[in-house]
Amino acid sequence: MAAQTELKKDIGLFPALALVMGTVIGSGVFFKVAAITDATHSVGLTFLVWILGGIMTICGGLTAAELAAAIPQTGGMTKYLEYTFGDFWGFLSGWALAFIYFPANVAAQAIIFSTQLINLFHLDKGLLIPIAFIAALSVLLINFMGSKAGGMLQSVTLVIKLIPLALIIIFGLLQQDKVDFSLFPPMESGNGSLFSIIGTGLLATMFAYDGWMHVGNIAGEMKNPKKDLPLAISIGIGLVMAIYLLVNAAFMFSLPISALAGNENAAADTAMKLFGDQGGKLITIGIMISIYGSMNGYTMTGMRVPYAMAENGMLPFSRQFLKLSKSGAPWFSGIVLYIIAMAMVLMGAFETITNMLVFVIWFFYCMTFVAVMVLRKKQPNMERPYRVPLYPIIPLIALISGLFVLANTLFTQPVLALIGIGITLIGVPIYFYKRNQNRAHGI
Repeated sequence: MAAQTELKKDIGLFPALALVMGTVIGSGVFFKVAAITDATHSVGLTFLVWILGGIMTICGGLTAAELAAAIPQTGGMTKYLEYTFGDFWGFLSGWALAFIYFPANVAAQAIIFSTQLINLFHLDKGLLIPIAFIAALSVLLINFMGSKAGGMLQSVTLVIKLIPLALIIIFGLLQQDKVDFSLFPPMESGNGSLFSIIGTGLLATMFAYDGWMHVGNIAGEMKNPKKDLPLAISIGIGLVMAIYLLVNAAFMFSLPISALAGNENAAADTAMKLFGDQGGKLITIGIMISIYGSMNGYTMTGMRVPYAMAENGMLPFSRQFLKLSKSGAPWFSGIVLYIIAMAMVLMGAFETITNMLVFVIWFFYCMTFVAVMVLRKKQPNMERPYRVPLYPIIPLIALISGLFVLANTLFTQPVLALIGIGITLIGVPIYFYKRNQNRAHGI
């Protein structure tokens, strides 16, 4: 491997936009509709939850984009928190991202990809883990060829994955079934109070919408990050929200709510009704391409978080984490991410992993929203090529929304929340050990 330690600036607006959309549009749009409709048992409430989730995400994206443009450093959110609140919070967010969030996302996508491949070709279910291992490894090897190769794969999979989505939307909306899309007044038709129903639904949508923040991780490799990064985040999220709403409308026109609730094959069943037996196979292939692109997005961005942390000497084996391939890819970071992800594949539990990830990551998202407001007050003259519009309304909406997700998870799934907190806190002693070690060596 080459001793190169400077990342190349190869990424333009479209690959960055593709990274946002390609990372976000993965398994969530296909698999979380089951959890959302199972919670709401209502067309109107289902759409209300998707819209609220989209608004939360857009407000969060518009808010975080201010920091992404002002602090366009590889490492994304970890660098924003480090700059604003100090090394400890930068490290802890990086720890959660590098060794929990990204590996678990890769694991979840690999499990679903393998499941769909087995269902498509009627393979032995015992092949689930080997196929998941191979799929994740193939994505890793592509990213070893550099950010340009990873970005190209992201762009290609984004274009391909939109084809089956477009077919479902067009033909689904042409169905003659009458559906009541009334959003207000919201009616309690699921299990529990309206508050808990919306909270449960939002937790699912947050996974479906997630991935928008982490395009900031490759800011150091973008040609014009101050201009292109905010555009990629805001435009990307807006387009994703529109696609999700249209896809769900197509589902509702094609199948009754009772057939969608708790049905993880809702997308395939919809395609079967619209296009016959071959439609089921078509949508399965589309889902696999979508998941593969999402797995690539999480691998591409996730590899770069340990690299950024190692630059500060805050990881064990920091020198190894700084090693790049000849094409400029942080290969050691990628190998570590792969090993952790595959350990999680062996553990399984897709729903538990994804819900825990949403809880952990939204804690740090909320800190990022606070950071925007803190820096506005402490450093009013800081160069800000992009400023969040309607300040402070949009940052406050993002923050309050995030706190709602955290509080709802704590009250409704306390064990899951405590596990996420516990794993995150493992990074605390490592931080203090490395800090003291660096001080002892005069670093």
